Amino acid sequence: MSVIRIVPDPQPLLDQIFRLGESPIWDDRRERLFFVDIDGGEVHHVTAEGSSHRMWNAPPPDRPTALGLTTAGRLVVALTRSVVFLDPDTGAWETLAEVDVGLHTTRLNDGKVGPDGAFWVGSMDERPERRPVGALYRVTADGRVEQKLDGLIVSNGLAWSPDGRTMWLADSRGPWIDRFDFDPATGEMSNRSRFATLDDATGRPDGCTCDAAGFYWSAGATAGRLNRFAPDGRLIEYWQLPVAWPTMPCFGGEGLRSLFVTSLVRAGTEHPATATLPAGTVVTFPAQIAGLPPHRFPDPRG
Repeated sequence: MSVIRIVPDPQPLLDQIFRLGESPIWDDRRERLFFVDIDGGEVHHVTAEGSSHRMWNAPPPDRPTALGLTTAGRLVVALTRSVVFLDPDTGAWETLAEVDVGLHTTRLNDGKVGPDGAFWVGSMDERPERRPVGALYRVTADGRVEQKLDGLIVSNGLAWSPDGRTMWLADSRGPWIDRFDFDPATGEMSNRSRFATLDDATGRPDGCTCDAAGFYWSAGATAGRLNRFAPDGRLIEYWQLPVAWPTMPCFGGEGLRSLFVTSLVRAGTEHPATATLPAGTVVTFPAQIAGLPPHRFPDPRG
Protein backbone atom coordinates (compact mmCIF):
# COMPACT_ATOMS: atom_id res chain seq x y z
CA MET A 1 0.00 0.00 0.00
CA SER A 2 1.37 3.41 -0.96
CA VAL A 3 2.00 6.10 1.66
CA ILE A 4 0.56 9.61 1.36
CA ARG A 5 3.16 12.32 1.92
CA ILE A 6 2.52 15.96 2.74
CA VAL A 7 4.68 18.37 0.77
CA PRO A 8 6.89 20.26 3.26
CA ASP A 9 6.73 24.06 3.03
CA PRO A 10 5.76 24.39 -0.66
CA GLN A 11 6.49 27.79 -2.20
CA PRO A 12 5.73 29.39 -5.57
CA LEU A 13 9.07 29.91 -7.31
CA LEU A 14 7.76 32.97 -9.16
CA ASP A 15 4.75 35.20 -8.75
CA GLN A 16 3.63 34.30 -12.26
CA ILE A 17 1.27 31.84 -13.94
CA PHE A 18 2.44 29.75 -16.90
CA ARG A 19 -0.15 28.37 -19.31
CA LEU A 20 1.69 25.11 -19.94
CA GLY A 21 4.81 24.92 -17.80
CA GLU A 22 7.01 21.96 -18.69
CA SER A 23 10.50 20.45 -18.85
CA PRO A 24 12.21 21.91 -15.76
CA ILE A 25 15.94 21.16 -15.68
CA TRP A 26 18.58 22.32 -13.19
CA ASP A 27 21.78 23.78 -14.64
CA ASP A 28 24.41 23.22 -11.95
CA ARG A 29 26.95 25.42 -13.77
CA ARG A 30 24.71 28.49 -13.84
CA GLU A 31 22.81 27.51 -10.68
CA ARG A 32 19.55 28.22 -12.49
CA LEU A 33 16.36 26.31 -13.24
CA PHE A 34 15.39 26.30 -16.91
CA PHE A 35 11.84 25.45 -18.01
CA VAL A 36 9.42 26.18 -20.84
CA ASP A 37 5.92 27.56 -21.19
CA ILE A 38 4.80 25.66 -24.28
CA ASP A 39 1.64 27.65 -24.96
CA GLY A 40 3.42 30.91 -24.17
CA GLY A 41 6.21 30.05 -26.63
CA GLU A 42 8.83 30.85 -23.97
CA VAL A 43 11.99 29.47 -22.39
CA HIS A 44 12.64 30.68 -18.83
CA HIS A 45 15.42 30.49 -16.30
CA VAL A 46 15.34 31.43 -12.64
CA THR A 47 17.47 31.08 -9.51
CA ALA A 48 16.50 28.51 -6.87
CA GLU A 49 14.98 31.19 -4.66
CA GLY A 50 13.28 33.04 -7.54
CA SER A 51 15.31 36.24 -7.16
CA SER A 52 16.54 36.43 -10.77
CA HIS A 53 14.35 35.57 -13.75
CA ARG A 54 14.94 35.78 -17.50
CA MET A 55 12.92 34.71 -20.54
CA TRP A 56 13.46 34.02 -24.27
CA ASN A 57 10.74 33.81 -26.94
CA ALA A 58 10.94 30.97 -29.43
CA PRO A 59 10.97 31.99 -33.11
CA PRO A 60 7.26 32.32 -34.00
CA PRO A 61 5.15 30.38 -34.75
CA ASP A 62 7.19 27.67 -33.02
CA ARG A 63 6.72 26.58 -29.43
CA PRO A 64 9.42 25.09 -27.17
CA THR A 65 8.34 21.77 -25.66
CA ALA A 66 11.42 20.31 -23.95
CA LEU A 67 14.97 21.21 -22.94
CA GLY A 68 18.37 19.68 -22.38
CA LEU A 69 21.75 21.06 -21.36
CA THR A 70 24.83 20.93 -23.60
CA THR A 71 28.55 20.65 -22.91
CA ALA A 72 29.17 24.19 -24.19
CA GLY A 73 26.51 25.94 -22.09
CA ARG A 74 23.83 26.16 -24.74
CA LEU A 75 20.45 24.47 -24.49
CA VAL A 76 19.18 21.80 -26.86
CA VAL A 77 15.49 22.58 -27.35
CA ALA A 78 12.62 20.67 -28.91
CA LEU A 79 10.35 22.97 -30.89
CA THR A 80 7.11 21.91 -32.57
CA ARG A 81 8.79 19.94 -35.36
CA SER A 82 12.53 20.51 -34.96
CA VAL A 83 15.41 20.33 -32.49
CA VAL A 84 17.51 23.47 -32.10
CA PHE A 85 20.17 25.11 -29.96
CA LEU A 86 19.50 28.18 -27.82
CA ASP A 87 22.43 30.22 -26.51
CA PRO A 88 21.20 31.83 -23.26
CA ASP A 89 24.10 34.30 -23.33
CA THR A 90 23.26 35.77 -26.75
CA GLY A 91 19.65 34.67 -27.32
CA ALA A 92 20.67 33.09 -30.65
CA TRP A 93 18.77 30.09 -32.02
CA GLU A 94 20.38 27.53 -34.35
CA THR A 95 18.63 24.58 -36.02
CA LEU A 96 20.16 21.15 -35.42
CA ALA A 97 17.57 18.86 -37.06
CA GLU A 98 14.11 18.84 -38.57
CA VAL A 99 11.91 16.01 -37.29
CA ASP A 100 9.25 14.49 -39.56
CA VAL A 101 6.42 14.01 -37.07
CA GLY A 102 3.83 13.30 -39.78
CA LEU A 103 0.43 14.97 -39.50
CA HIS A 104 0.27 18.73 -39.05
CA THR A 105 -1.71 18.08 -35.85
CA THR A 106 1.27 16.20 -34.36
CA ARG A 107 4.06 17.97 -32.49
CA LEU A 108 7.11 17.15 -30.40
CA ASN A 109 6.56 16.88 -26.66
CA ASP A 110 8.63 15.58 -23.74
CA GLY A 111 12.39 15.25 -24.28
CA LYS A 112 15.68 14.78 -22.40
CA VAL A 113 19.35 14.12 -22.99
CA GLY A 114 20.09 10.45 -22.30
CA PRO A 115 23.17 8.77 -20.83
CA ASP A 116 24.24 7.98 -24.41
CA GLY A 117 24.59 11.74 -25.08
CA ALA A 118 21.68 11.84 -27.55
CA PHE A 119 18.59 14.01 -27.22
CA TRP A 120 15.52 11.80 -26.90
CA VAL A 121 12.16 13.37 -27.72
CA GLY A 122 8.67 12.03 -28.28
CA SER A 123 5.69 13.38 -30.18
CA MET A 124 1.97 13.64 -29.50
CA ASP A 125 -1.38 14.05 -31.24
CA GLU A 126 -2.87 17.47 -30.48
CA ARG A 127 -6.35 16.63 -31.77
CA PRO A 128 -9.06 16.30 -29.09
CA GLU A 129 -9.68 12.63 -29.97
CA ARG A 130 -5.95 11.76 -29.52
CA ARG A 131 -4.84 8.96 -31.87
CA PRO A 132 -1.71 6.76 -31.55
CA VAL A 133 0.25 8.63 -34.20
CA GLY A 134 3.11 9.73 -31.92
CA ALA A 135 6.63 8.35 -31.87
CA LEU A 136 9.92 8.45 -29.97
CA TYR A 137 13.04 9.85 -31.66
CA ARG A 138 16.77 9.85 -30.93
CA VAL A 139 18.66 12.92 -32.16
CA THR A 140 22.47 12.92 -32.20
CA ALA A 141 24.95 15.80 -32.20
CA ASP A 142 25.50 15.50 -35.97
CA GLY A 143 21.78 16.11 -36.56
CA ARG A 144 20.78 12.53 -37.35
CA VAL A 145 17.21 11.63 -36.37
CA GLU A 146 16.27 8.01 -35.73
CA GLN A 147 12.72 6.90 -34.93
CA LYS A 148 12.93 4.38 -32.09
CA LEU A 149 9.27 3.65 -31.37
CA ASP A 150 5.83 4.41 -32.81
CA GLY A 151 2.18 3.96 -31.84
CA LEU A 152 2.26 6.51 -29.00
CA ILE A 153 -0.57 8.92 -28.21
CA VAL A 154 1.19 11.41 -25.91
CA SER A 155 4.85 10.50 -25.46
CA ASN A 156 6.03 11.53 -22.00
CA GLY A 157 7.89 10.51 -18.86
CA LEU A 158 11.42 9.95 -20.17
CA ALA A 159 13.99 9.08 -17.50
CA TRP A 160 17.02 6.87 -16.88
CA SER A 161 18.28 5.04 -13.82
CA PRO A 162 21.46 6.18 -12.03
CA ASP A 163 23.59 3.59 -13.89
CA GLY A 164 21.99 4.50 -17.23
CA ARG A 165 20.91 0.91 -17.87
CA THR A 166 17.17 1.34 -17.35
CA MET A 167 14.99 3.69 -19.39
CA TRP A 168 11.41 4.66 -18.66
CA LEU A 169 8.84 6.02 -21.11
CA ALA A 170 5.22 6.98 -20.42
CA ASP A 171 2.16 7.56 -22.55
CA SER A 172 -0.10 10.07 -20.80
CA ARG A 173 -3.13 8.75 -22.65
CA GLY A 174 -2.20 5.07 -22.35
CA PRO A 175 -2.12 5.71 -19.52
CA TRP A 176 0.96 3.62 -18.77
CA ILE A 177 4.68 3.70 -17.96
CA ASP A 178 7.00 1.19 -19.64
CA ARG A 179 10.50 0.06 -18.71
CA PHE A 180 13.33 -0.81 -21.11
CA ASP A 181 16.83 -2.17 -20.75
CA PHE A 182 19.13 0.52 -22.11
CA ASP A 183 22.69 0.47 -23.42
CA PRO A 184 24.29 3.81 -22.50
CA ALA A 185 27.10 3.21 -25.00
CA THR A 186 24.87 2.74 -28.06
CA GLY A 187 21.42 4.04 -27.10
CA GLU A 188 19.81 0.69 -27.86
CA MET A 189 16.52 -0.19 -26.11
CA SER A 190 15.42 -3.77 -25.41
CA ASN A 191 13.23 -5.99 -23.23
CA ARG A 192 10.24 -3.66 -23.05
CA SER A 193 7.89 -4.37 -20.14
CA ARG A 194 4.91 -2.69 -18.50
CA PHE A 195 6.12 -0.84 -15.41
CA ALA A 196 2.82 0.70 -14.24
CA THR A 197 -0.74 1.23 -15.44
CA LEU A 198 -2.52 4.32 -14.10
CA ASP A 199 -5.85 6.13 -14.28
CA ASP A 200 -7.28 9.57 -13.59
CA ALA A 201 -7.55 8.88 -9.85
CA THR A 202 -3.90 7.89 -9.42
CA GLY A 203 -2.80 10.46 -11.98
CA ARG A 204 -2.17 10.09 -15.69
CA PRO A 205 1.63 10.02 -16.10
CA ASP A 206 3.10 13.27 -17.36
CA GLY A 207 6.76 14.34 -17.00
CA CYS A 208 9.09 12.65 -14.54
CA THR A 209 12.49 12.43 -12.91
CA CYS A 210 14.63 9.79 -11.22
CA ASP A 211 16.26 10.15 -7.81
CA ALA A 212 19.70 9.02 -6.68
CA ALA A 213 18.28 5.76 -5.31
CA GLY A 214 16.78 4.84 -8.69
CA PHE A 215 13.15 5.60 -7.83
CA TYR A 216 10.94 7.05 -10.58
CA TRP A 217 8.90 10.20 -9.80
CA SER A 218 5.92 10.77 -12.11
CA ALA A 219 3.74 13.87 -12.22
CA GLY A 220 0.21 12.52 -11.81
CA ALA A 221 -1.40 15.33 -13.77
CA THR A 222 -5.07 14.47 -13.24
CA ALA A 223 -4.65 13.80 -9.50
CA GLY A 224 -2.52 16.79 -8.52
CA ARG A 225 0.27 14.69 -7.10
CA LEU A 226 3.73 13.17 -7.56
CA ASN A 227 3.83 9.37 -7.68
CA ARG A 228 7.08 7.74 -6.52
CA PHE A 229 7.68 4.26 -7.91
CA ALA A 230 10.25 1.73 -6.71
CA PRO A 231 12.53 0.21 -9.37
CA ASP A 232 10.28 -2.89 -9.43
CA GLY A 233 7.19 -0.81 -10.31
CA ARG A 234 5.55 -0.61 -6.88
CA LEU A 235 3.90 2.73 -6.13
CA ILE A 236 5.40 3.19 -2.68
CA GLU A 237 4.27 6.74 -1.95
CA TYR A 238 2.68 9.82 -3.43
CA TRP A 239 3.09 13.47 -2.62
CA GLN A 240 -0.13 15.49 -2.73
CA LEU A 241 0.75 18.82 -4.30
CA PRO A 242 -0.61 22.32 -3.54
CA VAL A 243 -1.25 22.91 -7.24
CA ALA A 244 -3.55 21.28 -9.79
CA TRP A 245 -2.30 19.73 -13.03
CA PRO A 246 1.39 19.17 -12.25
CA THR A 247 3.34 18.45 -15.42
CA MET A 248 6.93 17.56 -14.47
CA PRO A 249 9.24 17.42 -11.44
CA CYS A 250 13.00 17.87 -11.31
CA PHE A 251 15.64 17.94 -8.59
CA GLY A 252 17.86 20.99 -8.24
CA GLY A 253 19.34 23.55 -5.90
CA GLU A 254 22.14 22.85 -3.43
CA GLY A 255 23.02 19.16 -3.44
CA LEU A 256 20.07 18.52 -5.81
CA ARG A 257 17.87 18.32 -2.73
CA SER A 258 15.03 20.61 -3.78
CA LEU A 259 12.13 19.58 -5.97
CA PHE A 260 10.74 21.91 -8.62
CA VAL A 261 7.38 21.09 -10.21
CA THR A 262 5.81 22.84 -13.21
CA SER A 263 2.06 22.85 -13.82
CA LEU A 264 -0.51 23.92 -16.39
CA VAL A 265 -3.75 25.86 -16.54
CA ARG A 266 -6.77 23.88 -17.72
CA ALA A 267 -10.02 25.84 -17.80
CA GLY A 268 -13.23 24.23 -16.65
CA THR A 269 -11.63 21.49 -14.55
CA GLU A 270 -12.11 20.85 -10.87
CA HIS A 271 -9.07 21.42 -8.66
CA PRO A 272 -8.27 19.00 -5.82
CA ALA A 273 -8.96 20.27 -2.31
CA THR A 274 -5.23 20.27 -1.62
CA ALA A 275 -4.61 22.87 -4.35
CA THR A 276 -3.78 26.02 -2.39
CA LEU A 277 -1.76 27.66 -5.18
CA PRO A 278 -3.02 28.67 -8.62
CA ALA A 279 -2.71 26.20 -11.49
CA GLY A 280 0.21 27.19 -13.71
CA THR A 281 2.48 27.93 -10.74
CA VAL A 282 6.02 26.54 -10.54
CA VAL A 283 6.24 25.02 -7.06
CA THR A 284 9.40 24.28 -5.06
CA PHE A 285 9.91 22.44 -1.78
CA PRO A 286 12.63 20.50 0.09
CA ALA A 287 13.08 16.92 -1.05
CA GLN A 288 13.76 13.98 1.24
CA ILE A 289 16.40 12.57 -1.11
CA ALA A 290 18.86 13.88 -3.69
CA GLY A 291 18.26 13.76 -7.41
CA LEU A 292 20.59 13.02 -10.30
CA PRO A 293 22.56 15.59 -12.32
CA PRO A 294 21.24 15.83 -15.89
CA HIS A 295 23.18 14.40 -18.80
CA ARG A 296 24.67 16.89 -21.25
CA PHE A 297 24.40 16.91 -25.02
CA PRO A 298 27.78 17.05 -26.87
CA ASP A 299 27.67 20.54 -28.34
CA PRO A 300 29.75 21.00 -31.55
CA ARG A 301 31.07 24.20 -29.94
CA GLY A 302 32.89 22.08 -27.38
